[in-house]
Amino acid sequence: MAGRLAKIFKGDRTLWVLLVFLSLISLVIVYSATGKLAYREADGNTMYYLVRQIVFILVGFGIMLLLVNIVPVVVYFKSAPFFVIITILAIIMAIIQYKLTGNVDKETSRSLTLPFISFQPAELAKISLVMYASRLLSKAQRTEEELKVAFYWITGVSGMVCFLIFMSNFSTAALIFFTIMVLMLIARVAFKYILSLVGIGALMVLLIYFTADFFPDSVGRVHTVKARIDDFVRGDNDATKGTTQADYARLAIFEGGMLGKGPGNSEVSNYMEAGYNDFIYAIYIEEYGFIGGAFLALLYLILLFRGVTIVRRCDRTFPAFLVTGLVLLMIFQAFINMAVSVGAVPVTGQPLPWVSMGGSSMLFTAVSFGIILAVSAHNQKNKDTTDQLVVADIPNEDQAL
Repeated sequence: MAGRLAKIFKGDRTLWVLLVFLSLISLVIVYSATGKLAYREADGNTMYYLVRQIVFILVGFGIMLLLVNIVPVVVYFKSAPFFVIITILAIIMAIIQYKLTGNVDKETSRSLTLPFISFQPAELAKISLVMYASRLLSKAQRTEEELKVAFYWITGVSGMVCFLIFMSNFSTAALIFFTIMVLMLIARVAFKYILSLVGIGALMVLLIYFTADFFPDSVGRVHTVKARIDDFVRGDNDATKGTTQADYARLAIFEGGMLGKGPGNSEVSNYMEAGYNDFIYAIYIEEYGFIGGAFLALLYLILLFRGVTIVRRCDRTFPAFLVTGLVLLMIFQAFINMAVSVGAVPVTGQPLPWVSMGGSSMLFTAVSFGIILAVSAHNQKNKDTTDQLVVADIPNEDQAL
């Protein structure tokens, strides 16, 4: 039985176990945090969102198994430019769709609705840009001039995609571009080029902040960016009207204490609009305390460690860069979510990977995990082949004599 499962669940076993733990945490905390939402949107059926989350998790595991068992790693190398083109078209279509419908809903402005599916193109951009950058960087490792050319191409394409994403989602655009910069730094792109990007990025944020009032409301998220920076630095003006989401998050953490209130005993989630998504870490700490919060953070650190282990075992640069970029994306996103919950950074809209309530983000996270596991399985296959060749080359006693 164990042998059959090992043939199906290929790749890093620790990563599979980690996914099981994250899935269990996701189910218990989503069920607890969606009580208010269930009464508002599902006629009081508190099981609705639990069942929905179970379906997303099962579909996610199905995606992982499909990628790890069927799709070769070389496919990602060959298809990277194609996926970037698809990403750009999807983002443009989502913008046009939003403008035509005139819907003011924030989530609608980020999503592309097709006849049979609705998803956020920004989630596709995370994977496609990492694939594209990994492809170029892997082909440019021989000379510094090649790395320079790769830097310009990656910066240009990533900058264009992230600018399009910025029109509806600044935090995701910043997360993707920062991850790509770190990936280029790891790939030995000259530090002066990375530093120049950091400088340009800082100037752009300052420019957006100080000129936001001159832009009309229809131009991207400039007003939201400025407002959130002001709220973080000077305090939220909405606090005079009542408790804000960030205040509720801090209250949840305070109420949790060291050991928490126990499963299903969250009270703050009844007053929060995003307790099952952007602030799910705060609700988790309210129920499971500081110790529970530290354990969840440890799981993401284990993901980082296993990612490093997989990268070190790669015998090619492309899969090594691919795993590096995908792992960094999830780690950065996880700790941004946690930092927002504890009030360490301005409020953003980043879900906690594989824990927040399901949606397109969860399915694309499953794709990321599937790719990482596929690379891990490829590494193991190469190691087994090498070991067999080594054993075959060892002479027996008769041959030695």
